[in-house]
Amino acid sequence: MNPELEFARKTALAYNALCRPLCQELNLPQTAFDILMFLGNNPSYKTASDIVEIRHIKANLVSVNVDRLVREGYLMRQEVKGDRRKTELICTEKAQPVIRRGQKLQRTFFDRLLENTDEQTRNAFFAAMKIMEKNIDMILEETK
Repeated sequence: MNPELEFARKTALAYNALCRPLCQELNLPQTAFDILMFLGNNPSYKTASDIVEIRHIKANLVSVNVDRLVREGYLMRQEVKGDRRKTELICTEKAQPVIRRGQKLQRTFFDRLLENTDEQTRNAFFAAMKIMEKNIDMILEETK
């Protein structure tokens, strides 16, 4: 298997495994938890279509899980003034402790990923990521 693909696959598997106990405790499917964390971590993204576009979760899964999160009181829907067709998803007070626990879990996961690396290696990794991001931006700009 392609090493880059294998790395991405294993990263997702490890993250989901680390999330599993919290998801079970909260009785939330991984996708619902991912949606809640996406909205909590990225307040500028507020719609179901943002979740589909940015997180690449299928629209039907977003719809089902957003409905569940609304029903269970973690999210509320709010119409955008001036555009009845657009609905924003707002994290409720009930969602806040879940988001905080999820953010702690995410920090733990990232710290574990970087375990056994020295500062020089970490700095080189982040520098390479910045360069790749600029390259990606140039590719996207060229293909508009």
